Amino acid sequence: MTAAQEQQEHHQDHQDPQENHVTGATIWLTGLPSAGKTTIAYELAGTLRGEGHRVEVLDGDEIREFLSAGLGFSREDRHTNVQRIGFVAELLASNGVKVLVPVIAPYEDSREAVRKRHQSEGTAYVEVHVATPVDVCSVRDVKGLYAKQAAGELSGLTGVDDPYDEPRNPDLRIESQNQTVQESAAQLYALLTERGLA
Repeated sequence: MTAAQEQQEHHQDHQDPQENHVTGATIWLTGLPSAGKTTIAYELAGTLRGEGHRVEVLDGDEIREFLSAGLGFSREDRHTNVQRIGFVAELLASNGVKVLVPVIAPYEDSREAVRKRHQSEGTAYVEVHVATPVDVCSVRDVKGLYAKQAAGELSGLTGVDDPYDEPRNPDLRIESQNQTVQESAAQLYALLTERGLA
């Protein structure tokens, strides 16, 4: 256990347990395919759950299967998908859940609309840019998307032949290629702690 974690535990012991985990928040991890968004989200989720937080991970692939079935990958459909996820995230977060959203959300206007929804509801929102460069992502290629695109079997791949608007002012930028998953999750945990959300 690190000194910071010990201090955090000590701090929690002297708080009213009822108020300790009431604050929900949406933590949106945006970045290219294979940037490490989902891996970091699940790593952080484990830490937060271990401290007694209520946590949900809204995985983009699962959402596509259930909540956004029937949507394609046009700009309009991607926008609709992001707004649906944003709605669910805000609903959960406003009820005290820490919602981790590892979803590409390639367009700045879509992400901004989600942020504004949270602001208008008074719900905490944190935007994290997992800023892994495309050349690193294409080597990782967790789902084989870059290989399919290179072979001509897939088009519209974000960051390759479809646009990705890099966040201009994210709350946190994670350079996942330069550190371990644990270090990336710890970096995000530190930000949440600083904001009174962990």
